[in-house]
Amino acid sequence: MTIFDENYRVISVEADRLLVRGVHTGEILTIVSPEPEIPLSGDEYPIGKLIALTNPADTDTLPN
Repeated sequence: MTIFDENYRVISVEADRLLVRGVHTGEILTIVSPEPEIPLSGDEYPIGKLIALTNPADTDTLPN
């Protein structure tokens, strides 16, 4: 299982990062915003929200 196969629940929100926990693995990840000048909010990522990560290197998502 890779990090992209797991679903995560938001456990903490800061202006420039999310703390999430894997639903199946329990693994905790810190996700740092690629745009720190635009703060993350609890409205957008409420505690307990279920999210999935996408692989930016996935060739299906790269522009032509």
